[in-house]
Amino acid sequence: MPTADATDLQIRDQLLQLAAQHGLHVAGGRMRRTSSRFCLGVEHGDYNGTELFGVGTDRFIWMAYKPNGTQQVRLFSNNFPGDGLVTFQIGNVPPPRSAANVDSWARFPLGCDHILHEAGYKLTQGFDAVLNGNIPGGGMSRSASLSINLITSIFDANGIVEKDGMKIVDLAQEVENEYIGSPCGKLDQIMIYFAKEGMGTHYNPAARSISYVPLGTGADDFRIVGLDTGTVRPGLEKSTYKIRRAECEQLAEMAGSEFGIKCLADVREAALYDRIVARFGNSHPDLCDRLKYIYRAQRNFYDMLDAWKQGDIATVGRLFREDGIGLRDDYKLSGPELETMCDIVRTVPGVHGERMLGGGDKGASGALVAAGSIDAVRAAVTAAYPRSRPALADAFAVHVCKVVDGVAVFDGVL
Repeated sequence: MPTADATDLQIRDQLLQLAAQHGLHVAGGRMRRTSSRFCLGVEHGDYNGTELFGVGTDRFIWMAYKPNGTQQVRLFSNNFPGDGLVTFQIGNVPPPRSAANVDSWARFPLGCDHILHEAGYKLTQGFDAVLNGNIPGGGMSRSASLSINLITSIFDANGIVEKDGMKIVDLAQEVENEYIGSPCGKLDQIMIYFAKEGMGTHYNPAARSISYVPLGTGADDFRIVGLDTGTVRPGLEKSTYKIRRAECEQLAEMAGSEFGIKCLADVREAALYDRIVARFGNSHPDLCDRLKYIYRAQRNFYDMLDAWKQGDIATVGRLFREDGIGLRDDYKLSGPELETMCDIVRTVPGVHGERMLGGGDKGASGALVAAGSIDAVRAAVTAAYPRSRPALADAFAVHVCKVVDGVAVFDGVL
């Protein structure tokens, strides 16, 4: 079992206070912590079939929970106090995509109960739980972190041992796809559930395999920085993400029979890429732009992976920046506030690369920054962002992150 640090213990105290305020009984139970994630490649590659690479980062969701000996589940989230106490009977939840829960965080625990029952898991034990998190609301995978935390905690409360990590990833994706209606892929869930401290996680979809890649020795000291714009991003089901995914699937279907591809990741060779663009470039230029981003990002993937292994952070950052330009100009998935953050930090010496993160439109951007430049980045953002976005002057934040384990469970702290 990991050892709780000062932040974990501070959150523990907050959770116990919340539990007492809402009549929830978690003392003597467990606390589970799930991370955020930072994708280094390929953003939006999961639903297009590419390989993936990223790290877990130390912005978390914490949940304190304890079985309550009943059939009732009772939860309270400090991040959504307006939703009040969420209660339901095991196996008795609204149907998927229920209008009553469309704007409530309750759709996640309800969705977990629904999906686990549909998958044949025998849930018999209710529990009390309180949650708190500091993951920005867009770009660093708060929803995936929450789903993984809930599913693994429900398993624990019910004495269920699921040894197949990819099965947990699949279940977490189904909560969002099937119950909530969010068309997310598996990138976020994979990069959180399998994250290891100090390591990069490499996912190969062809084999559904995970491997870990240490940062090369002699790497320059650097930091991963999340740049929360202070904007509120709706769920992926309400965003441009859904449109982009549909566009990629449309082009793959159109080109499938003629060019023998099943997904855009199948377009790896320059000759095939040129033939598809020649065929559809005039009639569907936007779709070909989406392919252009995936094609170039996929071709850069192993250069990025090699640079990581060699400790060449400057090259990792340069490719990260290139990826952001492609997401902005070809995938057209960024947003004005996200690009404002990128424009600001790009001017700071020691920033290796920057781009928007996650689903797009709103939320957070990210940067790879030399350790000695962190103060300069904070100063630049603090000075320039409120001038450019005065309505968000009290809402933005700079998160300097460490690479951490994706899931940690603490016994004996409650």
